[in-house]
Amino acid sequence: MDLRFGDSKPTDEEREAVDALLGPPESAWEGADDRSDADLRWARGGRAARERRDLLLPGLHAVNDRVGWISPGALDYLCRRLTVPPAEAYGVATFYSMFSVRERPAAVLHVCTDLACARVGGAELCAAARAGLGPDVDVAESPCLGLCERAPAALLVRAGSVASAVPLAPFRGSAPDPAASRPGAGLDLAGDEPVASAAVPQAGDPGLVLLKRVGRVDPASLDDYRAAGGYSALRRAFAIGAAGVIREVTEAGLVGRGGAAFPTGRKWQATAAQPDGPHYLVCNADESEPGTFKDRVVMEGDPYALVEAMTIAAYATGARHGYLYLRGEYPTALARMSHAIEQARVRGLLGEDVLGQGFSFDIEIRRGAGAYICGEETALFNSIEGYRGEPRSKPPFPVEKGLFGKPTAANNVETLVNVLPILTMGAQAYAAIGTGQSTGPKLFCVSGAVDRPGIYELPFGATLGELLDLAGTPGPLRAILLGGAAGGFVRPDELDIPLTFEGTRAAGTTLGSGVVMAFDDALPLPRILLRIAQFFREESCGQCVPCRVGTVRQQEALHRIAEKKGIEADDDIALLREVGRAMKDASICGLGQTAWNAIESAIDRLGAYAS
Repeated sequence: MDLRFGDSKPTDEEREAVDALLGPPESAWEGADDRSDADLRWARGGRAARERRDLLLPGLHAVNDRVGWISPGALDYLCRRLTVPPAEAYGVATFYSMFSVRERPAAVLHVCTDLACARVGGAELCAAARAGLGPDVDVAESPCLGLCERAPAALLVRAGSVASAVPLAPFRGSAPDPAASRPGAGLDLAGDEPVASAAVPQAGDPGLVLLKRVGRVDPASLDDYRAAGGYSALRRAFAIGAAGVIREVTEAGLVGRGGAAFPTGRKWQATAAQPDGPHYLVCNADESEPGTFKDRVVMEGDPYALVEAMTIAAYATGARHGYLYLRGEYPTALARMSHAIEQARVRGLLGEDVLGQGFSFDIEIRRGAGAYICGEETALFNSIEGYRGEPRSKPPFPVEKGLFGKPTAANNVETLVNVLPILTMGAQAYAAIGTGQSTGPKLFCVSGAVDRPGIYELPFGATLGELLDLAGTPGPLRAILLGGAAGGFVRPDELDIPLTFEGTRAAGTTLGSGVVMAFDDALPLPRILLRIAQFFREESCGQCVPCRVGTVRQQEALHRIAEKKGIEADDDIALLREVGRAMKDASICGLGQTAWNAIESAIDRLGAYAS
């Protein structure tokens, strides 16, 4: 990319994309005799755009969505509007996989080649699509798209249109006919309507708590949501007060559902206790763990539940502004959540004086752009603020100094929607579901070698075997991966493991975010481990040496021993253990700390590379 930003000018289309977000500037800089004076006028111009670095990510999206890539002229124009140094903005733009700073076709087909899709030929289908679609479509291999129930999955992103999930059926053949696979002949490249998900095999089950409305209530209708019990939890929250809400959440035993399992009530209490001043609420909907798609299904099928839950969380913690950081690969969830937020505003359920209670709160959506690391809460804060999504060192913790340096409560989608049944049924009734240490219902993302992949809701304490019985296993299994790429493998004879935080911990594995991925012999174990290592190498932000170097050395060692067994693999396995310990002990964040987990469990538990 030509970095001579000052010599590049935006096209009219690029300028319109930026101005649609920021408003028109006060003056144009083209043709100015004094460039420094033009810079000053730009810094003053444009409807409060100056010093709004947090609008950098939305601005990059605006250009990339409209044109399909980010040119030097467009980046320079955006930087002048926001008074952001171009070199720093370039560093941000190149951090995310969904952005391109090089010219490319207007249509990009992202084909998942991650674990669930690799099992059914994702890489081969990607190659077939690349050969069949020709130069008008850029076909790119992608990590998990969060569409595991419909593997093999692909996402079409077309400049000027709404992204959509598309079927890969036209490329099932090993050598597709290029003429038959041209755009419009089999793969619907013209369709702008996002494909809705029907990923809840239990839909209609009256015993469901979190998924009871998904598939039964129109996700676009606020009236339908309220008729099905919606907003009764918020009314109770106002009745018992902010302290009462925190007390109920604490007594219910709710812990984070993203993998860390930190007590939610304690987090909210610590945030609320901070001195007066702006407090923020952040909903982390950037689920990018391979095999995880539960938050996507909730947002697509029950969007108003998340709006209500975020409002309750904000009320409890003293926040007046909330951010929904939504994964960039979720176009249907984006459309549904945007509509729900707008309807809630219109009906007085967001904005000034919510439900006439004197409480003001609103939600702003920020789209991610393809970076697994932004699932880490402090990396997410940096992303919202307009910086590279690199984790921060702790302490200080987010409850004291989080988004924009202010007290911040951050929870994921599943954690937040659990607050609704806590308030409607009461803390004691909620805590009676599950076990003493793991209370309430849990959502599990089941994929791989099963008959009915999708999201399942079970009370904590159900066994792994009971869950797989619901999903159906057509044949003998080789292994089950719990917790995704950052989790661990278990053997098919360990199906009696209770699905609780304490039960999986006692069994030497982890529950993580609820991923349960079943593997048969369709995909060799060494190939699975190499894909996991590749994922962590590509997704490392590179900020700290243990992770930046360790993920590379891990992948290299696995390549060397791919065909080795027994004593031939001993030296490389010893190296893997040494590198894994270094990453676990010294990495800044959870990515490096967990990058070795699944590989270690495969070696120790499954006997990978054993004679």
